[in-house]
Amino acid sequence: MPKRTKRLTSQEVENDEIRINKFLSEAGVCSRREADRYIEDGKVKIDGIVAKMGSKVTKNNQVTYCDKPVKKEEKLVLIAFNKPEGIVCTTDHSEPDNIIDYINYGMRIYPIGRLDKDSEGLILLTNDGNIVNKILRAENHHEKEYIVSVNKEITLDFIKKMSSGIPILDTVTNPCVVNQIDKYSFRIILTQGLNRQIRRMCEYLGYRVTSLRRIRIMNMQLGRLKSGDFRNVTEKEIEELNRLIKQNKKN
Repeated sequence: MPKRTKRLTSQEVENDEIRINKFLSEAGVCSRREADRYIEDGKVKIDGIVAKMGSKVTKNNQVTYCDKPVKKEEKLVLIAFNKPEGIVCTTDHSEPDNIIDYINYGMRIYPIGRLDKDSEGLILLTNDGNIVNKILRAENHHEKEYIVSVNKEITLDFIKKMSSGIPILDTVTNPCVVNQIDKYSFRIILTQGLNRQIRRMCEYLGYRVTSLRRIRIMNMQLGRLKSGDFRNVTEKEIEELNRLIKQNKKN
């Protein structure tokens, strides 16, 4: 599968010196949050010295993670994957059903966000930390669309309450678009990503989710991608992705 040699999203010109967590993220080792944890655990070194939170590096520094050299990949990757139920969105190889071993891409990549083990559908993976931060930033209110089935007949009251906001996890979910498909299934578009949000919302109203499939992230559609397969996100999709990111940044 072809790999790109240019950065996936537009970004401002930066100084040569960058924070170590950003370096690790852009090198495809992990997300910035995970990088902070690795730094705290003493797993990251700069020129042989254990890195500290906030340390900065340049291209001339030698960075290691678990004593293995870290270099930025010049070939940048963004793929869309149709995650089957049972696969776990983690880079931890001690998890037997981890997404990285399942895909076996051949380059170091990691998922952008999460999709529950019991859920299926679209998830993006990349080695570009820049795009990860822009997509995951909660304040950008990026849309994610799902098809959900539940264990009993859906009522108008259920649709109204799901759309208006449900109290879960010490907050109230944002208003969202919910449309009924048939007696037992509905379509929902979220702009936030609380832990097991849809399942918790349904449980609050006395329903149990029997299947949950994500079909869209922003402008990227699951389409006809078969379960367990992946594809490169197209240049056209990346152009639209950049437009949406810039638009949300202004709002």
